[in-house]
Amino acid sequence: DRHQLRKMLPKPSKVHTPKRHKALSYEAVPEFMSELRGQKGVAPRALEFLILTALRTSEVIKATWDEIDLDAATWTIPAGRMKIKKRHSGEERADHRVPLTEPALRLLRALPKEDDNPHVFISRTKKGNGLSNMAMLDLLKNDLGFAGKATVHGFRSAFRTWAAEATDYPEELAEIALAHYDDDKTVAAYKRTDLFEKRKPLMADWASFLEGKANAA
Repeated sequence: DRHQLRKMLPKPSKVHTPKRHKALSYEAVPEFMSELRGQKGVAPRALEFLILTALRTSEVIKATWDEIDLDAATWTIPAGRMKIKKRHSGEERADHRVPLTEPALRLLRALPKEDDNPHVFISRTKKGNGLSNMAMLDLLKNDLGFAGKATVHGFRSAFRTWAAEATDYPEELAEIALAHYDDDKTVAAYKRTDLFEKRKPLMADWASFLEGKANAA
């Protein structure tokens, strides 16, 4: 109906023309995840984690263990690492908290670690370093054969479309999950809260969808 259509369409104030990233349709992502989980190595786990959390390459590959609280199922990304600017909100940047789903927690607990290496996703070639910023793209293009069909950033688009078309969650909730705080109206709507508890079921439903389970939203 008209109300549902209005929910799915972007607000006129949000329409702009950013660089378009090639993306799989959200319906195709569960099958992709199944194939990805069959790949061994750190880069596949980083890409899997990126898809589960709907965040950016830089935020994932620079993640350190001191940002992760496995017991609280929370990943807190320091403000300085976030591509966030809260205009007119009284502060320029803020830490971004990410609710970690069960699949994300299982993934993290199984990761290889290296002495004196703080990175969650460690380099397999350079001791003490984190994963290269090209590792996930190289995996996607070359190992998985998606050159010209999908980009790493495109999985964020798949998440956003899934949230709009397959769930009844408010659009601002998905925007916060994507760390899109740069819209004054979004910031105002959230009254300086990140609605962490409300984002938990959103991310849990996304994780279930990625595992091929019926969407509970």
